[in-house]
Amino acid sequence: MKTEILKRHQFHPVVPFDLTKQNVYNIDLTENNTDLHEIDLTNTEIFNEYVFRKIKEANAVCAIGGYLENRYIYRRSEHFQQTEEPRSIHLGVDIWAEAGTPVYAPMKGIVHSFANNDNFGDYGPTIILEHILEGETFYTLYGHLNLECLEGLYEGKNIEAGDKIAEFGNFPINGNWPPHLHFQVMTDMLGKKGDFPGVCEPSKQDEFAEICLDANLILM
Repeated sequence: MKTEILKRHQFHPVVPFDLTKQNVYNIDLTENNTDLHEIDLTNTEIFNEYVFRKIKEANAVCAIGGYLENRYIYRRSEHFQQTEEPRSIHLGVDIWAEAGTPVYAPMKGIVHSFANNDNFGDYGPTIILEHILEGETFYTLYGHLNLECLEGLYEGKNIEAGDKIAEFGNFPINGNWPPHLHFQVMTDMLGKKGDFPGVCEPSKQDEFAEICLDANLILM
């Protein structure tokens, strides 16, 4: 299985935090977190204040979480309500930290595609890299980036492990979210470029979990 390939490899850190050793706050963005019922999630400044207050209270360097989490927060945006069954299952891992935090490539690859997905609640500036490990192709997606990271990019551009590819973007440029990186690992792009679902309908969780592997296998 492709997950076993990822387990056999060591990767360059994607962010400048040691997510296994430094104090990291595991943020709960599900309906079970009653804090979320009390704040206006459609107001990004209020949402931002909440996220960074929780990080500070935990004396943490960042907050992290999300793989296959059934998230309450997507009710803030019509972007996730466009299908008969609203999308709420998060397919990547989010790292919440200050805008300007650098983002590094975890392994050698090429630029598969990129785009500025600028709907409210979308990825904002997005980069997708293509990698080959043990003869198998993987893709890594980086969402909510700074706009400048897209300058000079082109499909097929060589990327080395440890290359700085972007920074965390700030709202509203980053899709209007508190600053964070959405990091996702896919085994199939399904013909898409510059974008890939980062959230799916609950009924499609098993289907997408086969394609979107646990990004913690690279991050940790």
